[in-house]
Amino acid sequence: MPSDNEPVFSGLGLLLALERGRGGTLHDQLERSLRERVRSGRLSPGTRLPSSRALARELGISRGVVLEAYAQLTAEGYLTSSQGAPTRVAATASVERPPLLAGTLARRHGLDLSPGLPDLTSFPRAAWMRSLRAALREAPFDALGHGDPRGLAVLRNELMSYLGRTRGAAPEPEHTIVCTGFTQGLALLCRALEARGVERVALEDPGYASHRLIAERAGLDVVPVAVDGEGIDVARLADTGCEVVVLTPTHQFPTGVVLSAERRAALLEWAEEMDALIVEDDYDSELRYDRLPVGALQGLAPERVCHIGSLSKRVAPGLRLGWILSPSWLTGDLTYDKGVSDGGSPAVEQLAAADFIARGELDRHLRRMRLRYRGRRAALLAGLGEARVGGIAAGLYLLLGLPDGVPEEAVVSGAAQRDVAVDPLSLHRIGEDGASGILVGFANLTEPALARAAQALLGVIDACMP
Repeated sequence: MPSDNEPVFSGLGLLLALERGRGGTLHDQLERSLRERVRSGRLSPGTRLPSSRALARELGISRGVVLEAYAQLTAEGYLTSSQGAPTRVAATASVERPPLLAGTLARRHGLDLSPGLPDLTSFPRAAWMRSLRAALREAPFDALGHGDPRGLAVLRNELMSYLGRTRGAAPEPEHTIVCTGFTQGLALLCRALEARGVERVALEDPGYASHRLIAERAGLDVVPVAVDGEGIDVARLADTGCEVVVLTPTHQFPTGVVLSAERRAALLEWAEEMDALIVEDDYDSELRYDRLPVGALQGLAPERVCHIGSLSKRVAPGLRLGWILSPSWLTGDLTYDKGVSDGGSPAVEQLAAADFIARGELDRHLRRMRLRYRGRRAALLAGLGEARVGGIAAGLYLLLGLPDGVPEEAVVSGAAQRDVAVDPLSLHRIGEDGASGILVGFANLTEPALARAAQALLGVIDACMP
């Protein structure tokens, strides 16, 4: 017999609501209800449960249902039972805290001036939905199986046509690999190079912070090479002795300059003489507002250039679709690593992207966005007035130089206090020396919002003046 102070729950005290024909079988319902009450702490460790006969009688179910539920929960460790002893909640049963809603690591500001964010409100929902429907309606069943790790042939063929026409690239479908974006593309490449014995990689300084993080994650040493008004300094690159360089030649990130014709020629000559590899980050090349973009380096030397691009800046980062135009000698390594990493990118999205490109929707979207972004850039420049701004009329951001003595950290934190998010230039610098500035994205805000953001930034800068 239990002692006077031993907790005992009758079937009625458990408040178990079982419904025939709803919510699964009676056994499943009983098992789930008991498990949830143990995990939530409503049935504490050591609590004695009713006998199977008593609980069955009070719930109006067969004893076999109760015995089956008790046996399953005993096997899982929630209950304990032995011959001739009552069934109890196990002393080791874990009690969970109440469930919490998932949070996010993404930053949230009323005026988000992130430099790499396109206009998400202009995502072509209707056109993309048509492509998704077409993909699901017309896709052969084998496209939904375990396919080529390089990606579906239909998308690689469309990329060949599009990148040859718009970027002057020379892609070959057999050496084109579909990935989930630039980040994965560079990560695959860095791992392949490290496996081949490469130890060091040259990066632009300043340059995109993710380039450094990805290379270091793959075990490569990073060697900074200075950038000036003509792009990366090829003479300094040659002095490093590196055999691989990652750069943004069409629109250097973050300074916004273009690699000059002389530097392009020198870079290709360096790659040929050193038997080296150029990694071309082609992140926003179609978004130029005063003239046609410069063609891709890959089109000039397909065996010396690994070209990586994506739909992130062109359409939206959330699509997670990108591509690698690989030199033939690297395709096997990249294909193997892609297959081992995730087996291949999602098939339905690839089919939709192929249809989206084939119907000219990507071209139409980019034409619309160039007009819109040009207007927004002009609105931001007007709001900034006499402030010092660098870079060409292109992309999704501009570089705002700061007056002497104004620290970047103070401007960034002061802007955040006014619900404005900007990136410091130092975030993308490998060395510690260099001019100070902040990166101001203009693509994802309306022109009135950009005017307010500019006013807030000028106020913060003025307050930080020495």
